[in-house]
Amino acid sequence: MGPGLMLRTLRLDPSDTLIFPLAAEPGEWAVPGGFQFWDDAPESLTAKRQQAFRGGFLGLASFGWSTLVEVTEITAEAREAALEALAAHIQAAHGAPDRDAARAAAAEELAFAQSLCDQPPGTVFALHRSHDADGQIREAFRTLHRRDAPHHDFGALPVFAIAQVEDDAPLDSPDLTALIKARP
Repeated sequence: MGPGLMLRTLRLDPSDTLIFPLAAEPGEWAVPGGFQFWDDAPESLTAKRQQAFRGGFLGLASFGWSTLVEVTEITAEAREAALEALAAHIQAAHGAPDRDAARAAAAEELAFAQSLCDQPPGTVFALHRSHDADGQIREAFRTLHRRDAPHHDFGALPVFAIAQVEDDAPLDSPDLTALIKARP
């Protein structure tokens, strides 16, 4: 993990505003957010909540969801503000017994998010979340990197390529080519 690196929400198109119950705004600090689903039975996840479960990172300003996040630098002050926001959310929305317990849980979630940031700034992450046979939540992360020489002419728009898969779990892959072609 690089010092001072963190995940930040990224939006390439408006699809997050359509598929999630609440979309995170671009540029929010983010964590994977799997803890948001600990009390949900797999069969209870429907529609937009299921989409958030399957592929959403949790933004720490709106507590909305983002399909993609990017590795970027974070200051100590911004990290502390993100920690405080997440701790307040954990206490209010998830019933942490006190502020110290909420801060400890928030610190653990931020540390996990930062542990993913062993890639250079600008690296984009996507995730696939699922339940295993025992009902436990599993998360698989993919890193996407800009290609030096695109294989297709998409104008000035960036083209990404899958560079690493952390798990062999099946992934829901966004069709980035279709998203790029659909942009105005």
